[in-house]
Amino acid sequence: IWPFAVVTILIFFSFIFSSAANWLAAPFNGLLSEKVEALLSNDIPPDGGALDILKDIPRTLGREFKKLSYYLPRAIGFFIIMWFIPIIGQVIWFLFVTWMMAIQYKDYPFDNHKVPFNDMIIAIKKKQRLSYTFGGTVAIFSMIPIVNFIVMPIAICGATAIWVDHYKDDFVTRTY
Repeated sequence: IWPFAVVTILIFFSFIFSSAANWLAAPFNGLLSEKVEALLSNDIPPDGGALDILKDIPRTLGREFKKLSYYLPRAIGFFIIMWFIPIIGQVIWFLFVTWMMAIQYKDYPFDNHKVPFNDMIIAIKKKQRLSYTFGGTVAIFSMIPIVNFIVMPIAICGATAIWVDHYKDDFVTRTY
């Protein structure tokens, strides 16, 4: 049981750490996502400055609150399951964390295009394998000390690349 307890604690604290970091960095994460998308799409990056970041703070923090309200009830339920059903509960918790990591990082490009939160959830559910693979990779690297400091910007870049390759055409109409 000790190895599972250690893994559970690592997963729990890595998720708490990355959630707190994402709340603080949310406006800047959206900006990073915009720049990466422009680079990947060969578009001209938005000409935003500090004023644009300040204007986006209420919207981005509101979006973070929506993610938190999506997360908390589920986390409480899965956390209870994790403690009452050993091993299987930890696997279920890890799958939940994996899903939440996918939501957390894929949300930045969706939010940049003002796609409603519920529409984003529906879109990423349609590509669950992709979401779990991405979220699982982020979750595993978030548990590694030192590496977890650089996971956030890398995950944002990866999520934005996934947006460009798999979701953008469904949500952004092109005008030529």
